Amino acid sequence: MSDLRVGVLGCGRIGRMHADLLANRVDGLAVAAVFDVAPDAAAAVSDRLDVRSADTPEALIQGDDVDVVAICSSTDTHIDLLVAAADAGKPVFIEKPLSLDLAEVDRGIRAVDAAGIPVQVGFNRRFDPSHRSVRQRVLDGDVGDVHLCRITSRDPAPPPITYIEVSGGIFNDMTIHDFDMARFVTGSEVVDVFAHGAVLVDDAIGAAGDFDTIVVTMRHENGAITTIDNSRQAVYGYDQRVEVFGSGGVAMSDNPLTTTTVYRNADGGRQSTVPYFFLDRYVPSYIAEWEAFRDMVRTGSPSPVSMADGRAPLALGMAASLSAREGRIVSISEVG
Repeated sequence: MSDLRVGVLGCGRIGRMHADLLANRVDGLAVAAVFDVAPDAAAAVSDRLDVRSADTPEALIQGDDVDVVAICSSTDTHIDLLVAAADAGKPVFIEKPLSLDLAEVDRGIRAVDAAGIPVQVGFNRRFDPSHRSVRQRVLDGDVGDVHLCRITSRDPAPPPITYIEVSGGIFNDMTIHDFDMARFVTGSEVVDVFAHGAVLVDDAIGAAGDFDTIVVTMRHENGAITTIDNSRQAVYGYDQRVEVFGSGGVAMSDNPLTTTTVYRNADGGRQSTVPYFFLDRYVPSYIAEWEAFRDMVRTGSPSPVSMADGRAPLALGMAASLSAREGRIVSISEVG
């Protein structure tokens, strides 16, 4: 079976990573063309991979050499590009967040439904083997009735302030992964949210109107309660943990270590720290999500991460932001 030819829109950090994985590590998919608003960024990828650099997004989407479209550009461009790909009848892989505007997301959903194209949203952590195993334990009934979910996500260092100013804030650029994970591992939608936010790492983040340290409590339709804690700076590395506790037991995914070496002497012991960067932890999950996308397109199976799955975490982020700023519980129905 011939490779599906992918057109990659956006050659920033995430677009470059996806293009490199598609070119070198994912069977059945191949990069055919790239585009970026910065011509030098597109040229660097096209030269390295020896693929076409399109002059415009439309030229890439409509190209006869492109079977499927990967939208890895800035968030504010996502829905327009999604609609254009839908109009062209081409399957889409689209990075999250879909947008920072629920009305825009709904416009994208209507276009996708009208065109009948398959779409997968890039929540890669669903494909992490450890996190996925926690979900499977829940699905298999090993955990019993879910009572509590606890998710920790802490980055090793804050992103640039210029990124924070346009990202939609910590709830939409960081916690959004955890909102998705909570729905994924518990198997239940969220009813309401209560969030606390603080600026404890960098005053410049607060000056940009954001938080760098947050805790979120969420109540699910099935009665379970999720707590999420995030920090922009964990000096020991990239900290990612998920736990689901229930009437039958508990399932947990912990951090891998950079090595399995343990050193001990008369004074005690020491072991390696956790990975420092997200690529050190999650490259296998990015490969797995592309394999799932390939299989979805080829077989016509349901999307493993649908547009509805992309919309829900955005609504949760909006509710959490409102809660943190107004100091009250916010129902998801308030934000749509």
